[in-house]
Amino acid sequence: MASNWLDTAIAAVSPGWALKRAHARRVLSYYEAAKPSTTRKARRETGSGDTAVLRAGKSLREQARHLEQNHDLARGVLNVLVANIVGANGITIEPQPRNKDGSINVNLAADIRQLLRDWSKRPEVTWSHDWPSAQRIACRTWVRDGEFLTQLLTGSVAGLNHGTKIPFSVELIESDLLPFELMSSSEPTITAGVERNAWGRPVAYHLYKLHPGDWQSVNSFRLMPGSLDLKRVSADNMLHPKIVDRFRQARGVSVFASVLSRLDDIKDYEESERVAAKVAASMAAYIKKGRPEEYDPEDDGEPRDLRFRPGMIFDDLKIGEEIGTIDTSRPNPQLEPHRNGQLRAVASGTGTAYSSVSKNYDGSFSSQRQELVESFGIYAMLGAEFASQFNRPIYERLLLAARLSGALKIPHSVDLETLDDALYIGPQIPWIDPAKEAAAWERLERNGHASGPEIIRRRGQNPADVMEQEKAWRSQWKDEGLQIGTDPANDKAKAKT
Repeated sequence: MASNWLDTAIAAVSPGWALKRAHARRVLSYYEAAKPSTTRKARRETGSGDTAVLRAGKSLREQARHLEQNHDLARGVLNVLVANIVGANGITIEPQPRNKDGSINVNLAADIRQLLRDWSKRPEVTWSHDWPSAQRIACRTWVRDGEFLTQLLTGSVAGLNHGTKIPFSVELIESDLLPFELMSSSEPTITAGVERNAWGRPVAYHLYKLHPGDWQSVNSFRLMPGSLDLKRVSADNMLHPKIVDRFRQARGVSVFASVLSRLDDIKDYEESERVAAKVAASMAAYIKKGRPEEYDPEDDGEPRDLRFRPGMIFDDLKIGEEIGTIDTSRPNPQLEPHRNGQLRAVASGTGTAYSSVSKNYDGSFSSQRQELVESFGIYAMLGAEFASQFNRPIYERLLLAARLSGALKIPHSVDLETLDDALYIGPQIPWIDPAKEAAAWERLERNGHASGPEIIRRRGQNPADVMEQEKAWRSQWKDEGLQIGTDPANDKAKAKT
């Protein structure tokens, strides 16, 4: 490798340093991707995770909300994510408390499920959502804004009526109340409103008392700048579910972050095509003039009324004139292929299935199954992340409140370390071909490769609930003199004879 005058001078003073420079240059030469060029910009991100989010987090959040409000595709992406991360029934909890001998305490699990049913009716402070509904709106906020907060309220709280047997409620809080602008490098260290210890663990959150976007806050701030008061809430009573990409990242980032520009482009492009199609539908014509010598010099040029009507014939054109029409070549036949290509990229960037976002279900059973399996792995991963940050800590605090209030009695045989053990069951892969799916699961169970409860959970149901329903259903059949798996009409006829 040729050396320049600087390398020659350094080699004369410090051969070791010159050798290191030459080695480093040689290593870099092996990676063309590290070299910016006229055809490659080699953009870089050199800041920490916090620095990157501080620069763009608020803008990304606001753009994502705008797209949800004004772009059908963005709303559709959110609907697909929420439906597959938490679903219609939310991420259900199946209690698994164990006795000291390792067996599941069935009676205690049943008691916990009963308390859960009661609490699920009014889990949050406004009483506007039941538990599945609260999970859906929380998940929607999580993927759209990248984060949200939840305050855990236990026991007696001034002005709050829990409305359930367990004195415990949650308060869902938008991330707007956690100011990006609040920073402090001195003790305590605060990054974007999050107070952290030396290890980077959150110890408190500094929140606005009012939403900065509420009309009350806007008017108050206009009359008295700086009037938005802050309150410090201990991290022990606060959850901060967030989507992060970097270690020690204090704030979350919207799932739309990498596709916002593409969604904007799709929206603008479709709008242009719609306008062009409307112009094409409103057929327009013009009069083509001939050469000047073809006109009658005696013509006074009075205006003419030439109106379009079905089957019309232009019979009053002048010498040298003819009718021309405007051809806009719309609708554009390339609109759908281009749009579908862009939607595939959006689906890839947001972790959704292309068929679900585009509503295009063309393809064979095998291709649909492959897409479903592949995309559902991403949904399951997001569902597990959401449950670990939101459902699990709420369930653990709920059981603690139930014990302290006396609403839940714990038998002496139960291992307290396993009291909050549970299965968190989210939406499962739907069956594309029920006959094939059912036959496959039946064969797995018959060969001992799957259990009945596992199959029930795979269908999004709770085995204990199914067992109770089945028991009541079989009892009803027996009372009617019928047998499961037979024709009820024939059984009744036999019973009469």
